[in-house]
Amino acid sequence: MGCVSLKPGWKFLNSKEIKNLLKKLKEQYGFIQKLDYAFLKNEKRKVYLVSRDVDKIDFEKLRINSMGSYFCEVNPDGVRLSVEGSQIVGPHASKNVVKIDDQRGWMKGFDIDFLGETKGFVIVKSGSDFMGCAKHKNNILLNYVPKERRIRASD
Repeated sequence: MGCVSLKPGWKFLNSKEIKNLLKKLKEQYGFIQKLDYAFLKNEKRKVYLVSRDVDKIDFEKLRINSMGSYFCEVNPDGVRLSVEGSQIVGPHASKNVVKIDDQRGWMKGFDIDFLGETKGFVIVKSGSDFMGCAKHKNNILLNYVPKERRIRASD
């Protein structure tokens, strides 16, 4: 990935950093699959997945503000997956997956009461759908669905 020119603050994760991220995914979610992507990280600790073929693009002729699919944010207290990240990791996760019944309330952005043993970031699932990630704290699932992806309260 050495020939790719990125915006200031963006960088490709090296193999050690990727290994560390995969280790965190294993510890937190029991995820042990391989991810055949290149990983980009911005100054806000957000990680994006991009095709490994990204190094074949001539970036000198392009103006690019962002690239890839938002996968997760790496925080000191754990990995918070995006909706797409939960859909990639969720089917292979063996722990910290919580099931909810109120899919509509979740997609409206509401926090949900939840009694359970999990702590910290969890994958939220409704039926067979992976809905994103929440922080389980004080018997509440704190909703992280972005405002632009929520169902309007009037719907």
